[in-house]
Parts: sequence; structure tokens; C-alpha cells
Amino acid sequence: MAQQGVVLDQDQFCCSICLDLLKNPVTLACGHSYCSSCIEGYWDQNEQKGVNSCPQCRQSFPLRPVLKRNNIIAEVVEKLKETGGAQAAPSELTSPAGPGEVTCDLCTGPRKQRALKSCLVCVVSYCQTHLQPHYQVPGLKKHKLVEATSGLQEMICSSHDKLLEVFCRTDQQCICMLCTMDEHKGHDIVSAKAVRQEKQNKLVRSQQEVQQRVQQREKELKELQQAVESLKLSGQTAEKLSETIFIDMVHSIMRRRFEVNYLITAQQGAAVSQAEGLLERLEQEIAEVRRRDAELEKLSHTEDNILFLQNYQSLSSTSVSSDVPSPPTNYVPPVQYFKHVTEVVSELREKLEELIQREWSNISTTVSTVEVFLPLEPKTRADLLSYSCQLTLNPNTAHKLLSLSEENRKVTCIRRRQQRYPNHPERFTRCCQVLCREALSGRCYWEVEWRGDDVHIAVSYKDISRTGDNSYFGSDDKSWVLRCSSGGYTFRHNSVDTAVPGPQSSRVGVYLDHRAGTLFFYSVISEIMILFLRVQTTFTQPLYFGFCPGINDSAKIIKLL
Repeated sequence: MAQQGVVLDQDQFCCSICLDLLKNPVTLACGHSYCSSCIEGYWDQNEQKGVNSCPQCRQSFPLRPVLKRNNIIAEVVEKLKETGGAQAAPSELTSPAGPGEVTCDLCTGPRKQRALKSCLVCVVSYCQTHLQPHYQVPGLKKHKLVEATSGLQEMICSSHDKLLEVFCRTDQQCICMLCTMDEHKGHDIVSAKAVRQEKQNKLVRSQQEVQQRVQQREKELKELQQAVESLKLSGQTAEKLSETIFIDMVHSIMRRRFEVNYLITAQQGAAVSQAEGLLERLEQEIAEVRRRDAELEKLSHTEDNILFLQNYQSLSSTSVSSDVPSPPTNYVPPVQYFKHVTEVVSELREKLEELIQREWSNISTTVSTVEVFLPLEPKTRADLLSYSCQLTLNPNTAHKLLSLSEENRKVTCIRRRQQRYPNHPERFTRCCQVLCREALSGRCYWEVEWRGDDVHIAVSYKDISRTGDNSYFGSDDKSWVLRCSSGGYTFRHNSVDTAVPGPQSSRVGVYLDHRAGTLFFYSVISEIMILFLRVQTTFTQPLYFGFCPGINDSAKIIKLL
């Protein structure tokens, strides 16, 4: 039991700064004791604050106290050292802070201990040992402890060095209680807890929207992957079929080639055979004629008249007959026998090339117009809401006759009262128009509500003119505008007006697919979506949404939950 008491006594006589047994102990007016060097070093580190305070109870002293040695505590510490109790010092029970971990503000030396809690009242982070007074001292038990954080100073008012406790709705920032009496006096002040609950609810809704968006995108991703696979399979199949068809055509031409060659060869063989028979008969006839010519030649040289006359009678009465036909009058030279065949084949080649050239245009056009990807256009209100975006009007672009309200989501044209907007290069000066801050690309959906006789709803490139006639929405190729009036809808782009039929509504939904170059306008009637206008074009820059209300007319962007 005595040994256990020694250990407890040792815990009570440890310096809460160095976490070791007190060395040259001194005691402050508040009753807490420290090593003389530790408390001096602590005050030296915080000298710039101009306040000397106790590291444990935070009691401050206007002047830096003159430290005196506490002899009683020094004697107790010496006795503890003699009993060997120093082996169980609390410093051995703590762990040094690792990289990125919050360190204890009271620890000294090269290796500070890891902080477990941060006190919002003391504005100090404590390790396990230095935290004990907050669990033991009645006054410190009331302090608010949070998980150790490195951003502790961000929770303190920079003006009054007090804890940020409330929220100013007017300026949308956290403030301390002294701020409510000073620069935030008369503002809409609420508790941080109430605002946290509101923001928490919005955060939950935002998380739900994000989760829905993720689910929608995953669904689209799956559909797109299936479309890509289908496209690859369809392309491979078409390639194989086209290859087979072309091979069949080549084989067909080769067959015709062989057939023509066979016909030519057959015709040539028959003609050659017939000609060779005639050649043989002609050769025989020539031999016979030459033999008769030799006999006649021999008779012409006979000197005996009687013998000549006797032989002449027999030779002259014998004539040489021939059954070999003579060449026709339209005789064709041998070189041109099959000329008409090559002419017909050449004509066939020309017709085939002409056919291929004519049909190739159809083939290439058909291939080019194949839908590569599924459009995946939204078909229901739920689909559209999955692309909803939050838009706010940009005061720097608003004409001075336009008044913005409802967190810069509503605009009203007030003819007789100019707003005190500062000069800005993006401000419209010719026409009463305003653009949103947010750039639109990809797929976006938003809804607007209009009141009055003439409200223009537009999307525009950022570089639209701010002065002159070209600054009007729809006057050039940089903006697209839907005019909403009591007489119906009119669409305008590049100074061309087009009447738009369809059910009219004070609430209009707008869906943009920037990549596809499509812009949809819907009449929203009791949650029912009616598409009344689809614009197909090509967008080359990010778009910005805007309004152009008539005198005393108004329009606002609806918050979509």
C-alpha cells in the first residue's frame, strides 16, 4: 500500500509542462506549481500576447510574477527521487506527436506529446497529462473540450480574442458575443446550433442530390458502356459482312473473267481447227497445181509435134478444181478478230466503275450518319432534376435599372430608380439585362418563374457586347433568347424571330446539353413537363444564363431541391 501511495504522490508533484518531477519548483498565486525553467520558458514563448497566465487554470497576472522557490515541495520531490518513484513518471505514459498530429501546447522540449483534446475556452490543445486538470479542477470542468484540432485559432474571434459562439445571418459569418454589441449590432443573430441544424438539413439534401446524381451518372455510364460495346460489335459485324460482300463481288468478277476467257479460248480453238483444215486442203491444192504446172512445163518443151499434140489433148482437158472457199469481201485482218470482245469488256469496266463511284457516295454518307452514341436525353422530370444546377445573378453585369433580390436569384426592372452599382466592364449599359455568375457546360437544368408582360430568358456567351445594338439578347450569333409575353412565346437568335406554339406557363424549365448542342424549353404546369421548343445548334464556348425583364416585370431562378 505504501508503494502505491508513493506513485500517487509522484503524480501530484510532476510539472504539467515538462511532465517530469518538479525541478527547482515554484508556486504561482493560483496554487499551481511548475519547474522554474518551465514556467519561465512558457511565458517567454507567449510574451507577444502581453499576458502572463497559468497554463492550467488560465488565471492571468497583469505583471509577470516574481518566482520564489517552494521549499516544501522541493523536499517532497527529493524524497520521491530517493525512493525511486521517478521510474513511473507520467511522461512515460504519453506518446510523442507523429507527423501531421496536433501537439500539446504546454509540452516543452524537442519532442512534444500528442494532444488529445483542445479547449475552446483556454484556446489550448492538451496531451493526456496536461488534460487532467480539466477533469479534476471544478472551474476547468466547465470548459468546452473538443477533439484536438490544429485550426483552434480559426474558432476564435480575431477582433476580440473570444470564442465564436453565434452566427450573423446578415453577414453570413460566425461571430463572438462581443461582436453582437459592436459591428454586428442590430443584425439578425442566431445561435450557431440552429444555423448548424439548417445547414445540416441542406447538407443532407445536397448529399441526397449528389447520391441521386451519382446513381444517374452510373446508370448513364452503364448505358454508354453498353452502347460502346454494341457499337464495337455492330462495327465489327458490318466490317465482316462488307468484306464478305466485296469478296463475293471479286469472286463473281473472277468467275466472269474465267468464263470470258473460256469463251474466247473455245471460239479461238474452233476457228483455229477450221482454219487448220483449210490450210491442209490449200496445201494439197497447191501441190496438185504445181504438179500440173510441171507437166505443162514439160509438155511445152516436147520437140516431137505428134507427141506434143497427143499429150496436150489429155492435159488441156484436165482442170484443177478446188473446194477451198475464197475469203469473203468483208475479210477481217487476223489482229482484229476479238477486238469487239475487248471493247465489250472495257465498256463493262467503265459501267462498273461508274456504278461504284455513284454508290460509294451513298455508302460513305450512310456510314457517316450512323449514331455513334445514344443520346440519353432525359424523359421525365426526375431525369431533368438530376441535372439541376444552382444559379445566381451576377450584380457586376446588371443594368442599373435592374434590382436584384432573394440572394441574387430575382431581378426586377424599376424604370424610375437606378441602383447604386459601381462601374464595371461587364455591366450592360444599353439594355436592361443581367447574366449569371456560373458558366454552363455539360448537361444542366434549371427553372425560372416570370411575372409581367415581357420577360426574356436567354443563354449567352460571356463575350457578348455590353453596349450598342448587338448587346440585346438574340441580336447576333452569341446568344439565344426565349421571349415570354401574354401573347405567347417567341424565339430569337441572330436577329431572326420564330413564333413558338405551345401551352404557356409562368414557370419555364430550361435544359442544356452543351456537347450535343441542344437547348430545351419546357412549360412546367403543376409538376407536369411539356416540351414546347427544342433548339439544335453547336456551342463553341461556355454559356451563361440571363434575364431581360420589361418595365416593372420580374423573373427569378427557382431553387430546386
